[in-house]
Amino acid sequence: MRLVTPAVGTAAGLALMLSACASTRDVDTRLPAAYEAPSSPAIAAAPSLETWWTGFNDPQLTALITEALANSPDARSAAAKLREARATRSGALTSFLPQGNPRGSITETDSKLVDGTAINIPGFSSTGDSRTETANFDVSWEIDLFGRIFAASRAANAEMAAARLDYEAARASLAAAVADSYFAARGVAIQLEDTRATERIQAELYRIVDIRAQRGISSTADADRVAGDLAQARSQVAGLEAELQAARRNLLILTGRGIEPIAALPIDAEVGVAPAVPDVVPGELLARRPDVRRAEAMLASALGRLDYAKLAFFPTFKLAPGIGLQKNDQPGYSATTQSWSIGANVVVPVLDIPRLLSEMKAQDARSEQAAIGYEKAVQTAFGEAENALVQLESDRRRVDLLQDGEARARRAYEASRKGYVAGFVDLQTTLDNERAWRTVRTLKTAAQVQALRRGVQTYKALGGGWPLENAPTNKEAR
Repeated sequence: MRLVTPAVGTAAGLALMLSACASTRDVDTRLPAAYEAPSSPAIAAAPSLETWWTGFNDPQLTALITEALANSPDARSAAAKLREARATRSGALTSFLPQGNPRGSITETDSKLVDGTAINIPGFSSTGDSRTETANFDVSWEIDLFGRIFAASRAANAEMAAARLDYEAARASLAAAVADSYFAARGVAIQLEDTRATERIQAELYRIVDIRAQRGISSTADADRVAGDLAQARSQVAGLEAELQAARRNLLILTGRGIEPIAALPIDAEVGVAPAVPDVVPGELLARRPDVRRAEAMLASALGRLDYAKLAFFPTFKLAPGIGLQKNDQPGYSATTQSWSIGANVVVPVLDIPRLLSEMKAQDARSEQAAIGYEKAVQTAFGEAENALVQLESDRRRVDLLQDGEARARRAYEASRKGYVAGFVDLQTTLDNERAWRTVRTLKTAAQVQALRRGVQTYKALGGGWPLENAPTNKEAR
């Protein structure tokens, strides 16, 4: 029997030619040797990137992130997506295993003579009850001679690696979201405390001005002016109380406790200091950023699918073994037979070549898109890390400057208030100094909170928030 026909030879020759011309994707992942942003002077005290939140030395923050990673709907959803990806990967590779299912059947027949002459031959009768039982097990198994299984496994493993990295990225983003919301809530709590302090100051000023007006030392217009400032401060207190309640509710939702009372989550009106950032180099982003590693895995998947598309031009060989058992019971006759068979077939995609060429070109374009996406992910990661480091250092300088400015503005207000009580300073100067102090105090608080939130953003940009040992190996990702 001649298995290699001219058609088979033509298709195989075309497939070999395509395989020989297989292209690889050269991806530009070059990064600078160092960041241009100034580095932190306290590198020795920097926490690990994997659990960066512990560097804030805030037990409540650590507890909230731990709780969110365990109970948050976002964390549970990410885990479910990972389980789905594992099942999908397993299903994608089962098509290369032997296929087939046992089958059985039973047939009973009752025949009666209604016309004609009955045949009465020993061992055979045209009337009566008969029963036939059959059982078969036929299998089809593709013999992989050209590497289809390897190509499919490469694509499936890479997609599984991408799903794993999606899971880690989701958890890292959740930790950053909890920390950002926590510090934002603390910022609102500090603003609320400052505004209440302003309310007390305005109330004290109003008391003094009102007494002076009653004694004829100052006009009632001065008292009315301070009363207006007092009403404004009280309205701001009401607004900030509602804002703080909403911030606490959002934090409860992030940690999976969305229906608990607001009182279950106290927020202190305190500002901490962002820890130092580890001394890292841009090249570490290729390993630390889950989105960059995911882009690399998706490129590996696209190249695996491209290999599989090229291998579609090769002939497909299948074996088809089978076994069977049949039992016949008829009037005057009974027999049991068993059988086995083995077959082979080959499919040569001759007329499918135009379609396969189109599919291969489309997959080649997809692999090019994946390569470009990988390059973009690398550049985006570097840009985010560089910008975060620059802005973090700027925020720290702003905090230092505003702390000094706030202290000076406070001293100026206290001096003018004492002078006003003693009659040496007019009301307008006192009010102006109070507003100046209030403005600088608000700016300082906002800068402190922004520095904390920027620290969170920087840790996330550097790829923090997940353990590297959970990352897929190079073999799994490629």
